Amino acid sequence: MRRFPLIAAAGAALALAAPLLSACGGTTDASARPGTVPVVASTNVYGDIAKRVGGPNVSVTSIISDPEQDPHSYQANTKTQLALSRAKVVIENGGGYDDFVDTMLSTAKSKAPVLNAVKISGKTAPAGGDLNEHVWYDFPAMDRLAGRLAGALATADPAHAKTYTANARAFGGELSALEKRTAALKKAHAGAGVAITEPVPGYLLDAAGLRDRTPEPFSHAVEEGDDVPPRVLRQTLGLFSGAGRVKALVYNAQTVSAQTQQVVKAARAGHVAVVPVTETLPDGKTYLSWMRGNVDALAKALGER
Repeated sequence: MRRFPLIAAAGAALALAAPLLSACGGTTDASARPGTVPVVASTNVYGDIAKRVGGPNVSVTSIISDPEQDPHSYQANTKTQLALSRAKVVIENGGGYDDFVDTMLSTAKSKAPVLNAVKISGKTAPAGGDLNEHVWYDFPAMDRLAGRLAGALATADPAHAKTYTANARAFGGELSALEKRTAALKKAHAGAGVAITEPVPGYLLDAAGLRDRTPEPFSHAVEEGDDVPPRVLRQTLGLFSGAGRVKALVYNAQTVSAQTQQVVKAARAGHVAVVPVTETLPDGKTYLSWMRGNVDALAKALGER
């Protein structure tokens, strides 16, 4: 799996007095307002969930928030270090996805509780395979995360404990509605084939009962940033030339290469629906509206009205 590269994190602690630079990932710094709980999230996906659970009682900094940024190319800086040093709650994805958070927390000597979404999800690597760390596409996992977040916020701010619990429950109710929609897709389309460029949407596709027919070496190479072997590329392109082999291509729009563009072109030429997904929130979206849009796009690709 690819990881966020950590650039000069150790030196960041020595440079806090220097002018703060903007993060390559588009850090959103919600400088803590008096009386609020400062929360730092590795991406704006978790930052938005923190805002939903915490409401006006939290100030949230999302380290990576630019929808045009490939999260895997993030470079840590002094602004990130400073935010983490002041946080009362930290949310990371885990699973090797954003290891820079733990490294920088160690440098900052932070004692803030760290909510690791992968650990909270209970997801593990399959026998002989790699862990799919993109757990924000798993709705039950995000429900559990919201519950744990409510508890962490209540510890930091007992006066608003009931509010945090109520907000997490309301968020969970909306996630349940999304679970029901994907369950309905599974009932109608279980076993239908799809292709992917990376395993980013894997948990959503699993919940919808869809079968990934992509040659594993293809998605593995793309995720690792490696060239796809010619034989594997031909096999992947062949998915779109046989009638009914795959219903959709679900591709990561944030990691585009010549080979993924070739696959997208082949899908469109074969009249296969193309469904873009991302690893961070698009502009103007909340986590819930983003995921509703993803489910809607998937349903449309499967022929649902």
